[in-house]
Amino acid sequence: MLNSTLSLSLVCVTSAGALLLLGPEIARGAEGDIDETRIREIAPMLTDQPASFGRPITDRAAWDSLAESDAFAGVIARAEALLADPIPDLPDDLFLDFSRTGNRSRWQRVNSRRGGRVNSLVLAECIENKGRFVPAFEELARAFASERTWMMPAHDRSLTNFNGESIDIDLKAASRGWIMATALYLLGDKLSDETQKLIRDEVRRRIIDPFRDMAEGKRKRNWWMTTTNNWNAVCLGGVTGSALALLESREERAFFVAAAEEYSKNFLRGFTADGYCSEGLGYWNYGFGDYLMLCEIIHQATGGKLDLLARDEVRAPATFGARIEIINGVYPAFADCSITVRPGSRQMYFVSRRFGLGLREWEDRNVASPSGRLYECLMYSFPSSASQTPVAERAAEGPDLRDWFEQAGIMIGRAAPGSDCRMAVALKGGHNAEHHNHNDVGSYVVVVGSQAVLLDPGGETYTARTFSSRRYESNLLNSFGHPVPVVAGQLQQKGREARAEVLRADLTDDADTLVLDLKAAYDVEELQKLERTFVYSRADAGSLTVKDEVAFTTPQTFGTALITLGEWREVEPGSILIYDFEEAVRVDIESEGGDLEIVAEEIKEEARAQPTRLGINFKSPVTSATITVKITPIAPDDEDGKSVRNGDFEKGTWGWRIPKGGMGALSTEQAAGGQYSLKITDASKTEGSSINSARIRADGVGAYELRGNYFPVSGDGVGMYVKYLGESGRVLNQDDRGWLTSTGNLGGSEKRWAPFAFRFETPAETAALQIWIHSYTGSVVEGYLDDLEIVKTNAR
Repeated sequence: MLNSTLSLSLVCVTSAGALLLLGPEIARGAEGDIDETRIREIAPMLTDQPASFGRPITDRAAWDSLAESDAFAGVIARAEALLADPIPDLPDDLFLDFSRTGNRSRWQRVNSRRGGRVNSLVLAECIENKGRFVPAFEELARAFASERTWMMPAHDRSLTNFNGESIDIDLKAASRGWIMATALYLLGDKLSDETQKLIRDEVRRRIIDPFRDMAEGKRKRNWWMTTTNNWNAVCLGGVTGSALALLESREERAFFVAAAEEYSKNFLRGFTADGYCSEGLGYWNYGFGDYLMLCEIIHQATGGKLDLLARDEVRAPATFGARIEIINGVYPAFADCSITVRPGSRQMYFVSRRFGLGLREWEDRNVASPSGRLYECLMYSFPSSASQTPVAERAAEGPDLRDWFEQAGIMIGRAAPGSDCRMAVALKGGHNAEHHNHNDVGSYVVVVGSQAVLLDPGGETYTARTFSSRRYESNLLNSFGHPVPVVAGQLQQKGREARAEVLRADLTDDADTLVLDLKAAYDVEELQKLERTFVYSRADAGSLTVKDEVAFTTPQTFGTALITLGEWREVEPGSILIYDFEEAVRVDIESEGGDLEIVAEEIKEEARAQPTRLGINFKSPVTSATITVKITPIAPDDEDGKSVRNGDFEKGTWGWRIPKGGMGALSTEQAAGGQYSLKITDASKTEGSSINSARIRADGVGAYELRGNYFPVSGDGVGMYVKYLGESGRVLNQDDRGWLTSTGNLGGSEKRWAPFAFRFETPAETAALQIWIHSYTGSVVEGYLDDLEIVKTNAR
């Protein structure tokens, strides 16, 4: 429970549906200006000189202190490597690749390598102060100045910036401006007069002057100035940071601060009054993270006299990163998020300290490091308003039983601390015009332990299609890729009118019931009723019941779905087992109005996740019907009681993480017993297999043996490792480099099964064990593994 009372103000939620379909092309809106009175009020608050995060290179005490930090130990070595490495080329043809093919990745990959040189060169020079890295940075500054535009190709679809017809500002351009202005602030007279002038002229031409013209009404605004998503905070941060670091005139700097103060109100309107971020957690990290940096640079530049974090409507969004956790560090991948999304440690550190949230897990972390954009690195590596704020006297007690974002229709349901319940859920109402929208009204996520066994599959790899009228051709972004109904053969429609109406929310300590009317999400004339009822029970190990009730004027097809990255099998008619790595659930399915069939289909889009959709469909059209699925966790251990879950591989990949391309796969070619074994095929001298087991409970000091059977085909070097895990999940037997010593290794060419046993002993802090199968990087080896187990022995 967050131990601070939320101070909330009602804000408007603005639809981003139309904007999203236009994509992040620079659009232009109405004219406007900034209040001159407010500019005059702000000017006396500002310091006489430009302001930036960090300290100028001339402040040797500050930089010598930073140099002593372990996090910055490798900065000079990385910069030295760059001195012999030419600047990656960004030819016009690569910029135009997006216009021709819709591919964003090729240009962005090279641009990232090019831009990533700044941190290493600037930080190394500030730490060493010998001038060694100045020529390389000056060459980089000239390369940046030679670029036709600082915008990304995906944001200049009409090529007006590329062709010199306009100078607009996007996410990358704003960030580049702030980075280069910061570098000039840090290095100062270390740079030649020519380079100093070049940076000033380019940042003015590409960032400062265009923005001022927009804000003064001399030209139409870029759309992001009044939008309510991450673009507003990121671009305003870049523009304002550039101005504060570069401009000599206090009055001129005051103009940009006043503009940021005014236009950033739009960003805050993108959150519901209770703090929900419809862009998802990944874009909270980015957008709200940049809002924090915007607020902090203004706070520092005014000596704390102007604090945009003190606005009433900031506090609720600041808590989103903590409140959206489902359980055990698992978060829903709603909107365009990664399935592994987590809140950024820097952002969580900052909000916990500034808002007194008492999140000890985050606020005790050392967030200083050379990673991130140059100004970001400096903000978190030098003193800030967060680092100078004492931690809350009382630590947060942990998440509540639920977090109910009522205005957004989003509920996170959790187990009571210390109970037998192992399941938690995220339930989604909302509408289909949210920022980074997916057509997912009625979606849900089921987490058992620390595994999302049923999930929202998150976003796809961005291409031109992603932000266009063709967005919902993607089966990850349309409703086919979510655990929601298909009605009369129709997927959900887009738009704000496609929304869930909350009919009932009964929230108790024992169970949470949420009833949603989903009818508006489907453009089906014959549809009379479609209600989805969620019942999340905390009894025993926990359960989630999802009941869909549908009625039509004439018989129509109807079905619902489950989405998983795991595997599944039918255990009996009407019941299936779904298992993913460490955890599994039983799904019992009932229907009224007709017989059901299960249709499994892999969703193949250009994305990190390639989930399986288990369609649960009526075999024949229905007029009035219900489908009810009850999801319950199964016992964490195998039925046979062995310590290694599915060590004989007869239950497929359950209990094992076998990555695609990881040089390991289930096989029926050989088996010591049963039908399956794990085949290791490592034909690479530069890479090795990497396969992990589920965690195995352990209790402190102990002597064990890792046992199994191996069928060697050729080569040597199948490393069998056991990780000793502490209570927090930290690997206890890694060295300072993060390396492990193998428990034993396997090889040979005998082509027959033989048993093996490798002994190991665990330290007192051990709470769990995990097998890691890693063929050595230089090895070429082939073989089969079966019947793996870990057995506790008496001898020590």
